[in-house]
Amino acid sequence: MRELAVAIQYKNKNVSVFDTINSVKNAGFKNVFVQWYDEMKWEISQQEQVDYCKKLGLNIIFAHLGYQNINDIWLDGVDGEKLVERYKKNIRDCNKNGIPLVVMHLIGGKNPPKYNELGLNRIREITNYAKKLNVKVAFENTKVKGYLEYVLGNINDDNVGICFDIGHFHVHFNDEFNFEFFKDRIFAVHLHDNDKSDDLHLIPFDGTIEWEPVIKRLKECNYNGPVTLELAYRYEYLNDSIDKFYAKGHEVATKIAEMFE
Repeated sequence: MRELAVAIQYKNKNVSVFDTINSVKNAGFKNVFVQWYDEMKWEISQQEQVDYCKKLGLNIIFAHLGYQNINDIWLDGVDGEKLVERYKKNIRDCNKNGIPLVVMHLIGGKNPPKYNELGLNRIREITNYAKKLNVKVAFENTKVKGYLEYVLGNINDDNVGICFDIGHFHVHFNDEFNFEFFKDRIFAVHLHDNDKSDDLHLIPFDGTIEWEPVIKRLKECNYNGPVTLELAYRYEYLNDSIDKFYAKGHEVATKIAEMFE
């Protein structure tokens, strides 16, 4: 059966990140991904989170990089160049921590600048830098179609792929996605649910996503990585303890793993 993984979520309500990590471990997860949002001034730094995960014996499968001002990547000016350097530093830091994969957004919001050669060249500089460090880069489907196709259609390196976010697929893409285009290039997944009202990050099967056909498409694309949940402890979940929340998450992740068999 496939490995199971879950996000170390900094937006969990009423608990510390250390509480989250403890509950993830207690639920039986062995693999996690961390949010490497270095623009955020967290009470518990991202490095402290990574160190604590390692202390508990959790394997960090990837880091989700921040996306503050990401639209600058497509715009002329010094801010776009600074963004390139920020991401190169992020990748360097992740590499030092033994993290083999980073996930990135390509845009922010619903009205980003049109994709263009300037942005593509900046992205290529980032991915080339990552390749030298033997780090893979997976770009995530967010709110607007076309950007993933543009970037992956022009960058064919074996360290460049996508992170398929099923919640975004449902609420932002209306369950439409060109799976065939990305065959053999899905490096990671974000699995969570919603009811199309917003990107809610619910436990799978608590929303309106039809899971079986999507899992079938992922299998057809030869996705062979972990079943990775991106959950948030909030809303009605606060009626139960965070331990119960992640215990249910582990149970559901196991069910999804069985669907891949």
